Amino acid sequence: MLKFDHVTKVYKGGKTAVKDLNMEFLPGEFIVFIGPSGCGKTTTMKMINRLIEPTSGSIYINGKNILEKDPVQLRREIGYVIQQIGLFPHMTIQQNISLIPKLLKWPEEKRRDRAKELLKLVNMTEDYLDRYPHELSGGQQQRIGVLRALAADQPLILMDEPFGALDPITRDSLQDEFKKLQKTLGKTIVFVTHDMDEALKLADRIVIMRDGQLVQIGTPDEILREPADSFVEEFIGKERLLQARPNIQTVEQVMNPKPITITEDKTLSEAIQIMKEQRVDSLLVVDQYQILKGYIDVEMIDQNRRKSVSVGDILATEVFAVQKDSLVRESIRQILKRGMKYVPVVDELQRLVGIVTRASLVDIVYDSIWGDSEEELQEKHVG
Repeated sequence: MLKFDHVTKVYKGGKTAVKDLNMEFLPGEFIVFIGPSGCGKTTTMKMINRLIEPTSGSIYINGKNILEKDPVQLRREIGYVIQQIGLFPHMTIQQNISLIPKLLKWPEEKRRDRAKELLKLVNMTEDYLDRYPHELSGGQQQRIGVLRALAADQPLILMDEPFGALDPITRDSLQDEFKKLQKTLGKTIVFVTHDMDEALKLADRIVIMRDGQLVQIGTPDEILREPADSFVEEFIGKERLLQARPNIQTVEQVMNPKPITITEDKTLSEAIQIMKEQRVDSLLVVDQYQILKGYIDVEMIDQNRRKSVSVGDILATEVFAVQKDSLVRESIRQILKRGMKYVPVVDELQRLVGIVTRASLVDIVYDSIWGDSEEELQEKHVG
């Protein structure tokens, strides 16, 4: 899909920004470029859509040399999202999303249908189409910036620190949304960041650069387990959780597969009874198909105990959940960052399949701190 063949960029004055890059990526890969400021990551990305021209070497997209294409046409065939997304304030959300399709001469009805379809993908309703950027929150504006890059259905999307200006909670939420979106749509993403947590969370493969050169390329787990050198070790941070038990990878392996649940039609009295029996102070709410709908806790029941209402009338619908194939280290980070007691685990259809609690992560954390098992310690002692 994307290939760099001996690509070098030398600026006027002789500064080499990128030196002899050779790498190849498959269709549908999420590729994250990371490294210290000035390492060449943004220059590398901008050479893909020829915002910066390579000094030597070739870049191929689907086997075609981009230097042989008209640069304007090339850019229309590649999605592009930056940190300052630059929505046009005088245009409606639909007009902003449909910018490239309009340049490509799509008919009006097709453009509007495409905008509606994309809004649904990020849980935004049709009534946003006729609003203006100033009527949206920062997170919503960033979503529109991402959708604009997807509007013409280009197979390759470039993203330059797109979530960098957002607050941590909105940023986490958009990262989750976008990773899910990328899996669904099968786009090839080239993503630049300076945040190692973001890289580990999003990437299929990470490209680490230093002084314009490629230092290491690999999956997040490969880089965590086998950093190429002391620079990579220092850059990823020794304090990050390296999987002490290589057989424990995903949330599914450590979750409790029998979370305590209740359905929306149950009364608050029934909810209290279940809490007492199970010795918990909150319940996850599911429908008849086990789709996660939200949660209810003691405090919410207490505030509504004099009303004749059901669980469905008072449940909180905003609940952070992780996919069962999510990495354990990411769930630990989320629990600590958000101060959560537990995280529900869902499958690709949003059905509740388990729960990860702080307690269920204790063994893994202990292993990462102490490292050796009791038997290994005894062997070392005897030796």
